[in-house]
Amino acid sequence: MVAVFNKELLSWYLITLKLKETVEANLPQHPPDSNSDRLPITDHRLETETLLPPPLPPSPTSPAPTQLDSQWIISIRKNLERARQYEASSPWSTLSIYRIPKSLRDVDEMAYAPQIVSLGPYHRGRRRLRHMERHKWRAFHHALDRAGHDVNLYLDAGRELESRARACYEGPLSLSADAFVECLILDSIFALELFNDPVFAVRGTMHSLQRDMILLENQIPLFVLDRILALQLGHDPSRSGAVAAIALRFFDPLMPTNEQLIHCVTELRNSGIKFRRRMTGRFWDIKFKDGVMRIPRLLIHDGTKSLFLNLIAFEQCNLECSNHITSYVIFMDNLINSEEDVGYLHYRGIIEHWLGNDGEVADLFNRLCQEVVFDINDSFLSGLSEQVNSYYNHRWNAWRASLRHKYFGNPWAIVSLVAAVVLLLLTFAQTFYSVYGYYKPR
Repeated sequence: MVAVFNKELLSWYLITLKLKETVEANLPQHPPDSNSDRLPITDHRLETETLLPPPLPPSPTSPAPTQLDSQWIISIRKNLERARQYEASSPWSTLSIYRIPKSLRDVDEMAYAPQIVSLGPYHRGRRRLRHMERHKWRAFHHALDRAGHDVNLYLDAGRELESRARACYEGPLSLSADAFVECLILDSIFALELFNDPVFAVRGTMHSLQRDMILLENQIPLFVLDRILALQLGHDPSRSGAVAAIALRFFDPLMPTNEQLIHCVTELRNSGIKFRRRMTGRFWDIKFKDGVMRIPRLLIHDGTKSLFLNLIAFEQCNLECSNHITSYVIFMDNLINSEEDVGYLHYRGIIEHWLGNDGEVADLFNRLCQEVVFDINDSFLSGLSEQVNSYYNHRWNAWRASLRHKYFGNPWAIVSLVAAVVLLLLTFAQTFYSVYGYYKPR
């Protein structure tokens, strides 16, 4: 009986063990039960090796980890070397001639770019500026011929200043040492000779050159100019400051001022100035006397714009020609600011036009002188403008004009004023006789 019981118990034990192995085979990721030491010992290492997937073979195209690390380190070292070279070529403590940031340049690129001449390395070699290079070499020749110096004197000075001058510019420069020295010497002598070179006295060219020479990217270090001037004059290079004084005087015409050629028609009328037509065949022959401006008649048609533009261009380019047309057009541009100004001049017979309306005439004059460089003191109408502005700035003239405009602007206002004056006189007479009769009765 006991043997039968043990046999059945052994059978149930074997069945349970088989079920347990089946369950463990279906759940290979779970760790074995901690109580499994009570069961028969099995080779769990073989079971684990059977259940885990085989490792992937290494890809033949993937570089070894050591190779990736070496390339990464080489790239970092190269970037650090570039940073070191950039820092050495343009230390921030010596920077003085900067490049315009892109955010500012995108707003108005033409405002920062030279139009005629390049100074320094930033814009050197640009195609539109190459025509001025021959004038630079001619200025260099004049300087050597006048002083009797050898070219090596200036080249040696440039080589001494090369590293110091290069440090003034932002970023590494692509110019070689010789090219950079040539740029410094040529541009420095050109700037110093500019004051006495007659070819740049062409009307308009000098002002354009001055405009280019004040641009931030179009500069030469001041100590280079001081050294070149010292060589030309033969004094001690340590004496500096002469170039700065000359430069301030040279750029004085570009300094912003409140100077205005003349006010518009509406403002001049408010100050009491009258406009009359002058009978003469020369349309630019304008006169002013005793608060009256007399302007000859001007006929404006479809060809007037082209005529004036070409005449202005000729005066800007020709050295021997006067600037009467440019002065006249700028004078009229100041007089005419709106269609109301044109309408009043048309009412006075000064302007006649075949255009669509008075506004087109105002736009024509306001656009004729765009990009035209003009010196007010060089105008034949500058004296007349001073007389007009003096009359305009006199307060009594403005008060008198305001009184005339308010109380004498129409006949009814005049009649009312006369009646008020007569009534005031009668009231005064009545008061006088009443007082007189009281003190001296008959």
